[in-house]
Amino acid sequence: MIEANIKVNEQRKKIHPHKFTLWVALGSIVMMFAGLTSAYIVKRDQAAWTSFPIPRAFWYSTAAILISSVTIQMALKAFKGREMLKYRNLITLTMALGIGFVALQWLGFRSIWDQGITFKGSGGGQFLYIIAGLHAAHVLGGIVALIVMFIKAYASKMRRYNSIPVELMSTYWHFVDLLWVYLFIFFIGIR
Repeated sequence: MIEANIKVNEQRKKIHPHKFTLWVALGSIVMMFAGLTSAYIVKRDQAAWTSFPIPRAFWYSTAAILISSVTIQMALKAFKGREMLKYRNLITLTMALGIGFVALQWLGFRSIWDQGITFKGSGGGQFLYIIAGLHAAHVLGGIVALIVMFIKAYASKMRRYNSIPVELMSTYWHFVDLLWVYLFIFFIGIR
């Protein structure tokens, strides 16, 4: 009996394999964006470098993703508390805010493009398209996961009640949120 309790306690101390995999992936993503922002800093001293204005839509998209980080955390809490109606509403709101973030990013990119900042030449606009575009791709991946969670939340009956997928989604969503805040501050401060 005592040995069984010791084994259970040891298993609780171990990180879940999916969580470990997520953290490894997040570390890789951090390295990719660190490399890209470092390249931006090195390249900005070139003679033909052009700056770009931060579109107003990026400010609004930042607010949307920050709010979505709050809603996903509240959804996780509701799920763990087995408040399924609240969880469903919050996961739906998080998904809508994520889609709103991407839509606002698209409007921001269109604004920059309309100002003549394209992929031609050398400048900050090209880096913005690449860096923020890669971030948007990661957010889109998160939205796909949110859609899956949304569908499962509204499924008629849950077969297994497991909070790991919601915890993973919450961690990932907070990560893309913090990554965007870093990138946004980076582009505001280094132009």
